[in-house]
Amino acid sequence: MPTQAKMDLVTQIKDEFSAADAVWVVDYRGLTVKEAEALRGQIRAQGASFKVYKNSFAERALSDLDLPNLGEVLQGPSAFVLVSGDPVASAKALKTFAKGNNKLEIKGGLLNKGLVTALQVQAIADLPSREELIAKMLGTIKNPLSSIVQVLNGPTSQFVRTVQAITDKAA
Repeated sequence: MPTQAKMDLVTQIKDEFSAADAVWVVDYRGLTVKEAEALRGQIRAQGASFKVYKNSFAERALSDLDLPNLGEVLQGPSAFVLVSGDPVASAKALKTFAKGNNKLEIKGGLLNKGLVTALQVQAIADLPSREELIAKMLGTIKNPLSSIVQVLNGPTSQFVRTVQAITDKAA
């Protein structure tokens, strides 16, 4: 029979999983305390948190929330990166850290309550950030408008240049 502390922990995990926009699962075996703290800091800077739970508790919370079973992803030691907000930024932080430290392995996770593989998490990390996408979109909107302004301004500019040339010739 489960103890009240274990049931409370599963409830806490359920609350965190249901509030998260994405959950990345990583294998942190071999990281030193200093490396783990550096990783936590990078994750925290991106608006996410790094938690370590027993796999059985995480599986129980997932099943209670009717989320996909992570199955093989939860084999071995697992840490969970709980993302609220932009999932790309936290995936980039994980990928960058994993490049510099081969002890960290991205195993997969959940995005919008759906299962994603390790390769998909890395593909998400390769996407431009939200700010970059907004800037690109604004640039795309701005370019046609600038062209229209130049076309509409053309006859007026030509008229001014013609008057200036006549004035210069008369002087």
